[in-house]
Amino acid sequence: MSEHSSPSSGAGGQATTVAHNARVWNYWLGGKNYHPVDKEIGDHVLSMFPTLAEAARADRAFLRRAVTHLTETAGIRQFLDIGAGLPTVDNTHEVAQRSAPESRIVYVDNDPTVLVHARALLTGSPEGATDYIEADAHQPETILQRAARTLDFDRPVAVMMLGVLNFVLDTDTAKNIVRRIMDAVPSGSHLVLTHPTLEIGGEGGAAMMRFWNENATPPVTDRDSAQIADFFEGLQMLEPGIVPCSQWRAEQPADLSQREVAEFGAVGRKP
Repeated sequence: MSEHSSPSSGAGGQATTVAHNARVWNYWLGGKNYHPVDKEIGDHVLSMFPTLAEAARADRAFLRRAVTHLTETAGIRQFLDIGAGLPTVDNTHEVAQRSAPESRIVYVDNDPTVLVHARALLTGSPEGATDYIEADAHQPETILQRAARTLDFDRPVAVMMLGVLNFVLDTDTAKNIVRRIMDAVPSGSHLVLTHPTLEIGGEGGAAMMRFWNENATPPVTDRDSAQIADFFEGLQMLEPGIVPCSQWRAEQPADLSQREVAEFGAVGRKP
């Protein structure tokens, strides 16, 4: 599960009688872009796996820490955010342009509802650029072609894939998507990734995921740390490696918000 939209199914095309991941995640984050069915399913999922809302907040905090590191330490000024999801607090462009106003960000989503909200709410700094393209994560060539209108692929790019590969149910397909996009960016580029896992949460997480796949859309899958490591093949993993996203360079380890959540986070650099 993730705040981000499915790479192949948009909330805008779904009847409001069916819960959709992007809206449920928005509800968990305290947003307003959801329907009664999303709240109903979201509440039931939390009754089965109470820490999932904590994972939603941890995913957003991970984004903030990762993007801040990339702008302030790694000098990254370009971001390709695939599966942007419904806007909420600390979106990628806000975090990046807070540190580096000249940063250029391209959001990718295939959900018409997300794009309407993005165009209305996501305005970048005058020094930088923010663009939105409608594309499916299964179409990396389309993403790269359209993103090139805003991003310079001769300069390093941070590829953000937060909670999107769990909607690509076939692992080989997911790996090929990552490989194609990372092949197109130069040395010094980074891959930023989060992904739900059953290594943490065990049977409780499995039952929750089964309920979700039977009662909401789109279907999701988990992956273990070894499978997630495969996405970083050929990249240099930044410390501390693949860890619960709440614990990736946590600012306050003793804070309850930094507890272990059932979602891995990692960042890798292309040498």
